[in-house]
Amino acid sequence: MLAFSFSAFAGGIRGKVTTEDGSPLAYATIFVNQTGSGAVTGLEGDYEISLPSGSYDLVFQYLGYESVSKEVTVNDTWTILDITLKSQAIVLQNVTITAADEDPAYTIMRKAIAKAKFHTQEIDTYSAKVYIKGKGRLKDYPWIAKKALEKEGVTKDRLFISESVSEVIYTRPNKFEEKVIAVYSSGNDNETSPNEYVFGSFYEPEIAETISPLSPKSFSYYRFEYQGTFKDRSYEVSKIKVTPRSRGDNVFEGTLFIVEDWWSIHSLDFKVTKLGIDFQVKQIYNPVEDKAWLPVSQQFQVEGKVFGFEFEYEYLATVKDYKITLNPDLQLDMQVIDEKLEKEYSEQIKTQFSKKDQDLKERLESGKEITNKELRKLVKEYEKEELKKSDEPEVVSERIFKVDSLAHKKDSSFWTEMRPTALTAEEIKGYHKADSLAEIERKKEEGDTLKSSKHKGFQPWDILIGDNYKLSKTSTFIIHTPGGGFNTVEGFNLIYKIGYVKRWVDRDSVNTHLRPKVSRLEITPIARYAFSRGKLSGKLNINYRSTNTQLVVEGGRYVQQFNADEPIHPLVNTFTTLLLEKTLMKLYERDFIDINYRQRINPKLTMTASLDIARRTELFNTSDFQLVDRSKEAYTSNEPVNQLLSTTTFPTHNAVIGSLGFEARPWQKYRMRNGRKYRVENSSPLFTLDFTHGFNNLLNSDVDYDLIEVGVKHSLRLGIRGKLDVALKGGKFVNNRKMYFMDYAHFLGNQTPIITTDPVGSFRLLDYYIYSTRDKYFTANVHYHFRKFLVTQIPIIRLTGITENVFVNYLATPLSADYTEIGYSLDGILRIFRLEGAVSFTNGAYQNYGFRIGVATSVNLGFD
Repeated sequence: MLAFSFSAFAGGIRGKVTTEDGSPLAYATIFVNQTGSGAVTGLEGDYEISLPSGSYDLVFQYLGYESVSKEVTVNDTWTILDITLKSQAIVLQNVTITAADEDPAYTIMRKAIAKAKFHTQEIDTYSAKVYIKGKGRLKDYPWIAKKALEKEGVTKDRLFISESVSEVIYTRPNKFEEKVIAVYSSGNDNETSPNEYVFGSFYEPEIAETISPLSPKSFSYYRFEYQGTFKDRSYEVSKIKVTPRSRGDNVFEGTLFIVEDWWSIHSLDFKVTKLGIDFQVKQIYNPVEDKAWLPVSQQFQVEGKVFGFEFEYEYLATVKDYKITLNPDLQLDMQVIDEKLEKEYSEQIKTQFSKKDQDLKERLESGKEITNKELRKLVKEYEKEELKKSDEPEVVSERIFKVDSLAHKKDSSFWTEMRPTALTAEEIKGYHKADSLAEIERKKEEGDTLKSSKHKGFQPWDILIGDNYKLSKTSTFIIHTPGGGFNTVEGFNLIYKIGYVKRWVDRDSVNTHLRPKVSRLEITPIARYAFSRGKLSGKLNINYRSTNTQLVVEGGRYVQQFNADEPIHPLVNTFTTLLLEKTLMKLYERDFIDINYRQRINPKLTMTASLDIARRTELFNTSDFQLVDRSKEAYTSNEPVNQLLSTTTFPTHNAVIGSLGFEARPWQKYRMRNGRKYRVENSSPLFTLDFTHGFNNLLNSDVDYDLIEVGVKHSLRLGIRGKLDVALKGGKFVNNRKMYFMDYAHFLGNQTPIITTDPVGSFRLLDYYIYSTRDKYFTANVHYHFRKFLVTQIPIIRLTGITENVFVNYLATPLSADYTEIGYSLDGILRIFRLEGAVSFTNGAYQNYGFRIGVATSVNLGFD
């Protein structure tokens, strides 16, 4: 039985929806025209809708079947209404397609695409209630995780289920407010949320980071095929097959139904793959108040396997109580003409009705016929004018999300009333399982069981494995897992860290929809013991961070690479030193105090400043330990090799160095959530300007130099063909009177098989210090990601997430001889790895080659 009601009324309509052979239709959509509400049938095709007395127009819909409209009078008792849906009769238009002709789907899509932006602007505001139910299970998992998962109550037969009811309000052009008024969950309900689709729009150029078939760019991404027309009530609906031109991640495939003359979405059934996870999206639209076609029911299926964890999820979303207000500027009748199909008539229309500096309303008042290109242009200009009136035109979307304080306290009668489908026996079992586990956890917390799954408080083994200890609601003590490695200066080393974290929350904003302002202080003492040197060193790091400010003060005695950007990760150096017997990491020692300050002046401009006071001491190899005696010479010295200098040794000295920098993103766009702005990635280039000065004689400082450096970094998508990443940087020492080698400009080289630095901004084969300079320099890194190139011409390879990249790295210094690298990589192997091959040249002549392994560029992983 399905229970769905808008309030506790005495009567309503109930029945069953079946096919012609009597098979039940699960999740068939029922739209109540008078209330602007959608409902769905249960697994057995049953439905039940509570309504007050009155007359109602109901529409029963299911993809692939003819819609049925019924006018029903509701009294104070239940009216039984069983519905049989017939298979959809598709009629092909009388169109003859030859090799030289274009499929009629393209005419339909050009008109629908031209009107897509119009649809995003035609509604001033709407409000509705959205019910979402998600359920899923873990189908398989690695045997090594079995014990830990079962300890947490996760088994292969357990169904996780969650339900929510939200009140939503949309305000043109980009504001979306959601208030969750009810939540019921058995846990793990946010793993594969469909909200990007539920609250997104296929009329936008992108939805869920995927190009929509209604995007102006869609003809580069998709092929369209006309599959016929059918009549739904009084509307003519065309069926369009959508096929990606290049199969792989982030492109839709399936069927799109377009309402002719309205050029609105009638329904859709799409599949899309993201990071190897398969999504299926089904949406049913209806003409709400006969003003605009809006989604009333949506279904989602998610399946995937990641690192041996195989899972499946299903979601159902229904929308009811639509109340819409149309944009008065766009309540316009129009007939869209395909400019490509009717060239002469289109020119005649434009000549007769179009005028310079004419807005959309003026144009349609002069003539209702408009070409698809004209419509797109005028709506785009209308949108720009509307943004100019906005207080924050750089904000592309605004979302306010809040959860009612009573959302988790709704009783069973509320859920019986709100559910569009009754819970199945399996779903009820899923909730009962969650309730049982919650009760066990409660008893453990109260000490009613003999054994707790997690210890409380400090345990001796925490010294070796680390743990966190909550001291209060806003403070935490941390013991970090010990680290370390091997290098020839220290031999084996052990690094041990503890930490204290304190947070302050602005209580004035906690109980509003605005994100509370949080300040954070972290104090981290770090101890380092070098076994070969027999020396203990350490430092104290104090890091304070608020919304717009960060202050880091650090001091102590510690080793550091000559290149402060640390091109060699300590673990990689351990591997190359012990197994390959290469001494690549070059270190010196600092007794220091560093002060680093970062201030966001406004959302587009950030200032940085630093002051470093240090006594710098040269270090030498103290260990010749080898895992394998290959009868080779001893490790090379700890002295970097540079083409400019015969030696890079230095005496112990003092150095006081200050810097001032600016980061600018002048065209940055933002998404706003609960009053806080979040950057839209790659919406603006990043420009940097840095000035560094060595203070001579200040606190006995023995350095005197000035460096100016500018840079730009940007990533831009070039249609379906790929993405281009560019990083350019140049600098000059305008004064280099007194410098030591660590003050030179160094570059992110690499001599190891493993890459841990940013793939855009680093080199693959360059020696770490050979071209370091105290003069002028310029670097360029260009990285192009192909969607389809060589091996990715094969669809099955693209579907595994593998992409191909080509990159060029260039370095110019007075002695670098136009050092250039050209490389090729297979990216996204097993979704997380990258395999590269590169060759290097100087003055155009071949120099070297090598292969490298790194993390996939799609994985945002920082090595610390």
